[in-house]
Amino acid sequence: MNTMMDIMAPGQGARSVLSRIHAFYLRELEFWLTTDVDGIIFMDDWGSQDQLLIPPSIWRDLFKPLYQDYCDRAHAKGEFVFRHSDGHISDIYPDLIDVGVDAKAKGRLTFGGEIDRLHVLTDPNPGVGRNAVRYIAEHLDDPSGGIIAQFEFGAAAKGETALAIFEEGDRIDRQILATPGVTS
Repeated sequence: MNTMMDIMAPGQGARSVLSRIHAFYLRELEFWLTTDVDGIIFMDDWGSQDQLLIPPSIWRDLFKPLYQDYCDRAHAKGEFVFRHSDGHISDIYPDLIDVGVDAKAKGRLTFGGEIDRLHVLTDPNPGVGRNAVRYIAEHLDDPSGGIIAQFEFGAAAKGETALAIFEEGDRIDRQILATPGVTS
């Protein structure tokens, strides 16, 4: 709780700690950039179920410059940059594009996300899973690229619903690939 309070009204102490953490991550990034990786992924969660965890203006002030630094260094070594976050982060999508997150679709960003494991995967009605796949495809997919789909098959997930999700995803993929001018 103290950390979140410090972020909401960052003084020199909070900025100093953040600077040291950033220096540590830069050293780690530099190590990975000397290896035979194809890209770098950042995996810190910035979203709750319905909003960013902090106001976008504070994220932009404190964290956007750090991500810019990470992306610039990765790009200088010819590496791709990907980004993961749980939750609702749409308020900073334009910022992630600005700093150089590479995956592009619908002219802007590729979504690598999972089917809702709290409500969809636990529903015993396979139609709920099929509808979720259709909704995601309709709103986020594009024949030129747009979704990296996944889901976590946890203990509460229903097998019939998971199977319906796979089947619907395959059906949509075949439909897209059958479209003239679209290649995989």
